[in-house]
Amino acid sequence: MNQSPIKTHGRFITFEGMDGAGKSTQIALIAETLRAHGRNVLCTREPGGTKLGEKLRELLLGMEMHVDTEAMLMFAARREHLAAVIEPALAMGTWVLCDRFTDATYAYQVGGHGLEAVRCDALEAWVHPHLKPDFTLLFDLPPALAAGRVAANGTEPDRFERKRHGFFERVRAAYLDRSRREPGRFHVIDATRKPHEIAREIASVFGERAWL
Repeated sequence: MNQSPIKTHGRFITFEGMDGAGKSTQIALIAETLRAHGRNVLCTREPGGTKLGEKLRELLLGMEMHVDTEAMLMFAARREHLAAVIEPALAMGTWVLCDRFTDATYAYQVGGHGLEAVRCDALEAWVHPHLKPDFTLLFDLPPALAAGRVAANGTEPDRFERKRHGFFERVRAAYLDRSRREPGRFHVIDATRKPHEIAREIASVFGERAWL
């Protein structure tokens, strides 16, 4: 009698923090390192990751809307992302590295915009009740420094990047509060440092978990 093949399950690792924190650079670096160690790796982002998600991203970053609408569109994009990309990849044993996930909704919509947390809780329970990131790297830095880095990029700021300083202080506080609530899942990184120093720390953290 033939045995069924052993099912594998990849790791779901998220990268959180404000724009300007250096997430994109580090995602590319750790993805390259994981592949060198024989891992199948998929890099993706939120909002986005699918054709529908990218269209919703354009709306979310470019059009003013009520915070409830904003949150529901975020989770609509997330549901499509999970169904079409993340869940199938994990089921195949692929490691998924995602630039932001639901922690970002708690930081930006709940922390920054004042959305009632119970609404976000309800959407999370509906959209992905049985899935949480295996590990989350939070890139932390002062909002003033983040804003300076974004401005230095020379790109047109989106509607979130145009928010006032107080908004980003609340976002940062919400992120740090999330990390304190789930210390086993989060690793907070001092994102004020140079990219090679951050990369070395991430590699060390992954090594401690026998992922490298």
